[in-house]
Amino acid sequence: MISPALLATGENATSSERRRAERTADDAATTIWALAARDGDPAAVDRFFRALHRDVRYFVTFLGADPETAEDLAQDTFLRALGSLHSFEGRSSARAWLLAIARRAVIDSYRYASVRPRLADVEDWQRVAERTQDPGLLGFEDGVAMEELLNALPVERREAFVLTQLVGMSYAEVALACGCPVGTIRSRVARARAVLMRLLGEAERGEPAAGAA
Repeated sequence: MISPALLATGENATSSERRRAERTADDAATTIWALAARDGDPAAVDRFFRALHRDVRYFVTFLGADPETAEDLAQDTFLRALGSLHSFEGRSSARAWLLAIARRAVIDSYRYASVRPRLADVEDWQRVAERTQDPGLLGFEDGVAMEELLNALPVERREAFVLTQLVGMSYAEVALACGCPVGTIRSRVARARAVLMRLLGEAERGEPAAGAA
């Protein structure tokens, strides 16, 4: 579980260093697979996409993707990546490169949805996301769901918080994926953390949510 203390202070030094080391090793491996896939290795294509499928699905879901289309968006991301692998040079991590593609896929889906009629209501996305994600990672104490709190954030802050605090990308990688300065990402994460702490406190006191500011 993600505790209020974690939101307030971040991970302790040992945990943070271990997490960064693991992420660095994972990123190195996935980047190697992406480069091999670019050069025509079919096994590398499979390993690359399997390694990052969860992160892509996780990301598009938390950006507010319709639960019935989250997997479609993930598949769209991978298809776009396949078509663009020839241009991948490994200057950034393959994870950052792929999540930038996922971000564009979500934006394009919003644009498409805005010009077509909605055929039917769908089940609340937070409940679907909660069932499909790791329950040990996404919940606050006392049954306050992470998804419900994140949904109160503006999309840009939610995006920055999810990628840095939950997916585990560095601020520099997220800045690259989002096309903005590192300082902007740091500001968005700090603002998101402050809002989440306030909303969590209100929920624990049984106060009506005031919404994000």
